[in-house]
Amino acid sequence: MIPNKQNNPIRFAVWFIGLFLVFYYFNILFFGLTTPGGNYSPFLAGYLNYIAVLRWILLKCSASVLSCWGFTAITNNYELLVAGRSSIVLVYSCLGLGVVSFFTAFVLAYPKPRKAKIVFLISGILGIEFLNVIRFVVLALFWDKRPGTIIDHHTIFNIFIYIVISACLYFWVKNDVAVKK
Repeated sequence: MIPNKQNNPIRFAVWFIGLFLVFYYFNILFFGLTTPGGNYSPFLAGYLNYIAVLRWILLKCSASVLSCWGFTAITNNYELLVAGRSSIVLVYSCLGLGVVSFFTAFVLAYPKPRKAKIVFLISGILGIEFLNVIRFVVLALFWDKRPGTIIDHHTIFNIFIYIVISACLYFWVKNDVAVKK
């Protein structure tokens, strides 16, 4: 029996890996083009810089959450400062673009109807970034930045977020099987 072209696991794997690599390395390339030095593009940096926009949104959302909780928080282009607590610097690796690339590639490569993909993709990316905002809030309030700290919050968050994503993808894929029966 020849497998259905849409449900071919090899086709899915090739599309998933290909899309992931394209999204992941495009983000890195774009970051390089919008960061002063090297191959800097003032046009891209000034008019199409989605990385700076994402950073701004994450910083402003984090500051808003902290303000709602009664803390005084201020931001600039890269930092969040909480009065009497701490500050965090949002570098490229904090934005979650690698995780979003993985999630997006999986959803687009998986054989499901377009509407199901779009709804899950948008809600998943918003969920990932919502969890990222919660992480920034917690870090700004409680993170100890003394030298020699053994715990790496990036690793902890990545493990946590990939577990959450895996669970969500499992139920999304499993729901597909239930619909076909």
